[in-house]
Amino acid sequence: MALQCGIVGLPNVGKSTLFNCLSNAKAQAANFPFCTIEPNVGVITVPDDRLKTLTELVNPQRVVPNTIEIVDIAGLVKGASKGEGLGNQFLGNIRTTNAIIHVLRCFDDGNVIHVDGSVDPIRDKEIIDTELQLKDLDTVVKRIQKVEKMAKTGGDKDAKKTYEILSVIKTHLESGKSARTAPIQEEDLEFIEELSLLTSKPVLYVCNVDEASVNTGNAYVERVKEAVKEENASVLVISAQIESEIAQLEDYEERQMFLDDLGLTESGVNKLIRAAYDLLDLATYFTAGVQEVRAWTIEKGYTAPQAAGVIHTDFEKGFIRAEVIKFADFVSFGSEAAVKEAGKLAVEGKTYIVQDGDIMHFRFNV
Repeated sequence: MALQCGIVGLPNVGKSTLFNCLSNAKAQAANFPFCTIEPNVGVITVPDDRLKTLTELVNPQRVVPNTIEIVDIAGLVKGASKGEGLGNQFLGNIRTTNAIIHVLRCFDDGNVIHVDGSVDPIRDKEIIDTELQLKDLDTVVKRIQKVEKMAKTGGDKDAKKTYEILSVIKTHLESGKSARTAPIQEEDLEFIEELSLLTSKPVLYVCNVDEASVNTGNAYVERVKEAVKEENASVLVISAQIESEIAQLEDYEERQMFLDDLGLTESGVNKLIRAAYDLLDLATYFTAGVQEVRAWTIEKGYTAPQAAGVIHTDFEKGFIRAEVIKFADFVSFGSEAAVKEAGKLAVEGKTYIVQDGDIMHFRFNV
């Protein structure tokens, strides 16, 4: 399941530095605008202590963690929706992602230039929001022109419904608000899904702060939280500079000592990866055997056959049943055999909704 989060932000806010910390795919991090020209894609391992616990219990030959893709997208400037700077490229790259990680500069440093000459995360956010909204408005207007005649003169119910939904979104965008906050029923989103509206994507705001603010935040962070409180979006505080220093430490104990000295329990990168995973509304189930312990990515709400299909389409087509062990039971009893002996292994059918952390075996016939 190759799902992508795109890192966006104005030039020089620290997004490429964060990307470098997230991935072995190195983006050029330099103190000038547009240092990232082509989108860099990194395949990022999702940290999960449960996988480590299962590995210790099962002692498999191979361990395969969950991954997501992070895309570092070229910096955007005013006028991008009209093709200014790298606008068309930026907007095209972000359209293919599933969610947005929006990095905002929330630190003062005279040695790091700002494309607009001063530090103001709310202004920066609004610049990108406006460009995305203008591009979406252009997309929506063009689609309205296509369906309006059918909606008003024909008997096409779908065209009429699509026209109504697009009209609501058009008004919403014209008022300077993003499509994700438009008053649209969730079941109606399928009528506009193919448009891949930029501002309909879920977003995580990452406040890039200095070392002194990494634990407590600062006035910039508080302004961001206030500005996004109606967007149903999360805000994460990270210091890209600290993460860059941590990334240079190869020894695990050295990294932990470094974190301890700063009063941190874990790196911001780990928090960011998990937040990105949650942003995509994903869940994890496991398969565990002596040959392999593996984490599998599914969308929340998947049925057992759908989850089986992530392994192989034949598993879904020929699904018979799923044998399910709860993670807590596996840890408590220490092995699959002990779980079975205790009567804690459940046999589930096609309607079972897979829960995050389930350990599963599938029975199928094709």
